[in-house]
Amino acid sequence: MDDHDDRTTTLAGPHGSADGNGDGGAQVVQFPRQKRGFPLGRRRREKRFRIRKLRLLIVLFGLGLLAIVSALFGMLMAVASDLPHLEAPAHENSVILSHDNKTIGTLTGNERRIYLQEDQIAPVMKHAIIAIEDQRFYTNDGVDLRGIARAAVQDVTSKQAAQGASTIPQQFVKIQLAAENDRTVFQKLREAALAYHLSHKWSKERILRDYLNAIYFGNGAYGIESAARTYFQAAHDETDPCGDRGQPMCASRLRPEEAALLAGIVQSPSGNDPIAHPVAAKRRRDVVLLRMLQQGYITRPQYDDAIRAQLPTRDKLSFPVEDTDYPYFTSWVKQQVVDQLGGGQQGAQKAFGGGLKVKTTIDTRLQSAAEAAIKQWLPAPDGPRAALVAIHNEDGEVRAMVGGDDYPDAPFNLATQGQRQPGSSFKPFVLARALEDGISPQSTWESKKKTYVLKGGERFTVNNYNDAYAGLTTLASATTYSDNAVFVQVGMKVRPARVATLARRMGIRTPISHNFALPLGGLREGVTPLDMAHAYETFATGGTLVYGSMSPGLGRGKIPPGPVGIERIDGTDGKAVDLPEGGKAINRKKTRPVLKDGIANEVGAILQTVVQKGSGTRAQIPGVVIAGKTGTTENYGDAWFVGWTKEYTVAVWVGYPDKFKPMKTEFQGEAVAGGTYPAGIWKTFMEGLLKVDKLPDTKPSDPALDGGTATTPPPTEGAAPSATPVPTATPAGGATGGAGAGGAATPPPAGGAGGTTPPADGGTGTGEGATTPPATGGGGTTPPATGGAGGTGAAPPAATPPTGTG
Repeated sequence: MDDHDDRTTTLAGPHGSADGNGDGGAQVVQFPRQKRGFPLGRRRREKRFRIRKLRLLIVLFGLGLLAIVSALFGMLMAVASDLPHLEAPAHENSVILSHDNKTIGTLTGNERRIYLQEDQIAPVMKHAIIAIEDQRFYTNDGVDLRGIARAAVQDVTSKQAAQGASTIPQQFVKIQLAAENDRTVFQKLREAALAYHLSHKWSKERILRDYLNAIYFGNGAYGIESAARTYFQAAHDETDPCGDRGQPMCASRLRPEEAALLAGIVQSPSGNDPIAHPVAAKRRRDVVLLRMLQQGYITRPQYDDAIRAQLPTRDKLSFPVEDTDYPYFTSWVKQQVVDQLGGGQQGAQKAFGGGLKVKTTIDTRLQSAAEAAIKQWLPAPDGPRAALVAIHNEDGEVRAMVGGDDYPDAPFNLATQGQRQPGSSFKPFVLARALEDGISPQSTWESKKKTYVLKGGERFTVNNYNDAYAGLTTLASATTYSDNAVFVQVGMKVRPARVATLARRMGIRTPISHNFALPLGGLREGVTPLDMAHAYETFATGGTLVYGSMSPGLGRGKIPPGPVGIERIDGTDGKAVDLPEGGKAINRKKTRPVLKDGIANEVGAILQTVVQKGSGTRAQIPGVVIAGKTGTTENYGDAWFVGWTKEYTVAVWVGYPDKFKPMKTEFQGEAVAGGTYPAGIWKTFMEGLLKVDKLPDTKPSDPALDGGTATTPPPTEGAAPSATPVPTATPAGGATGGAGAGGAATPPPAGGAGGTTPPADGGTGTGEGATTPPATGGGGTTPPATGGAGGTGAAPPAATPPTGTG
């Protein structure tokens, strides 16, 4: 009964009834069964509420779905108004300004753009771009839903718009709208909608044609025809000429390996540049060829032939005329602008068609002074040529750059791409390494001819100029008179690999070999005037590498950033544009300590004596303290002078640009050494510079420098020389292997003859000696990877003399 205690009750029956149980006829009545705690009325109300809620959700879902569909439909209709802009996109040239706020030209691609029709583009080129960029191009609707989902996930996880479009129509839309500088998620949806609409209004062939006419292929080549001419016109000249008047378009003559290379460049015009990064370019080209084979666009024999084909070399490239006053400089800056704006197709579109104002670091007054100095010393066009780079020490900005004197006929930039052997101008890096290791400038070394036997039995003979040796001499004196015999010993003691590491940290960006000829400038690959100026600037700043937030190569691992060429980039609104990685396009000075305290000061003090009484006396300027070093390679194929004042560091190279040719008689019948043309050009340029950027008035602080020539290097003078007066007296030559007569710093006559004295680092007893080093591959002229291609031309041959001598 316990189970019924709360569900039953007993009622009394009629009086006197008897049913045999003795309770007087009572009845048991059961109440209706209920769940505990849930009254019947409440349960019914809850059910009605749930039904209403479900109905409401269904209605809201339907309305929301309708709203989404309506919004997408409206978006598709709205973007239709953008189609005319894609047919004739707005294009406004970007303007280039100088440091002194003068317009010096426009930022342009290669020969502007050459628009082609569908039948003017080789089918193999179309197949190559489809195979690597959008293999379902002919079947999709212009939108890759998987690609959009992947991009959305990437954007959410990275908290920024990171992933791009994947189909060719999407990429085309993205390129054409790049100037809007808006990479929000909404903008990506708009691009996807426009690509969908485009694919239903335009034919696939039209989309592919316009895409190939629009994309950037690096090295200033904008559009497929410009790219085909830039990379392959020279190679087709003999067997299949193209591109010139009356000839077929070069894009119609492309072969499978050429088409695959161009298609591979599209992903990253800078990173897959076949000139700057041939290994990466070939790897990418081979991937494209494999895709073409797998998708049936080429046969196995075609693939086998294409995979063995060589990449185009720099001397086979054809480049345009820059639309600027200083084409060598702007060809260096051009790719940097593209890279700063994000690189690739979008960066190129913004750079060349965004109507930007690019303020550079070049100073028109100093540039004019540099060009005038070179023309004054080297007037003969068939004689040696010169390259010059001037860097402002305070901020690492390039103020003047001469990479040649005839850009239309010789666009190869000797200042940024001409890798030549540095000769003895490399010795200051050995000196700095020795001083950091605790070797005193007054330590004594034996100066004599010596032959070293290397591994494998190879012999390495070191001798000074005219076999003149000092006997026992100090490291400081060996630097002043450029004693090869001593510096090879010093280099072996401190180890060439450690010298190479230090030189790299100081600013040399090209590979540096570790052979025994390193102390004499005998490198497997040469160095550029740009790098030499930047590395010497590290001495001038007291051992600190100076660069900027817009330096080329910033963040590229162990390779140091280069000097600065761009001050800021402004948009059409006059404000600095936003950079893809954050921040504004305004250069900010950065520094990196390289040398220990006091080391650069010691090097600077010793190198002052090179100008005062050594091989660089022709660079002397009254009232200015100068530190520098000459360099002359074996057989006088390259001549250098690199030096600095407190405010500027300047590197000058002289030689024949298109080949290695000994300059044994070009200076008044004498050989061209670092103390002749280079030192003279250096001085003439600095004199012109000082008229623009005058030195502050100072008084002499060192009696030895006031009216006479110091006989020993000051032990603690700063590495950055100030405006302390310096004598112009000619030092005596020939002492202990010293330099010959310094000679006047007067340019030679127009016929190319020198002054009235022998070369400054020639003559009897100079330390600028010759060597017979091991075979180290010579001094190549292949340009370094400097973050950018720009306009270049035919390069000099790769095999110059194996070592430097002075």
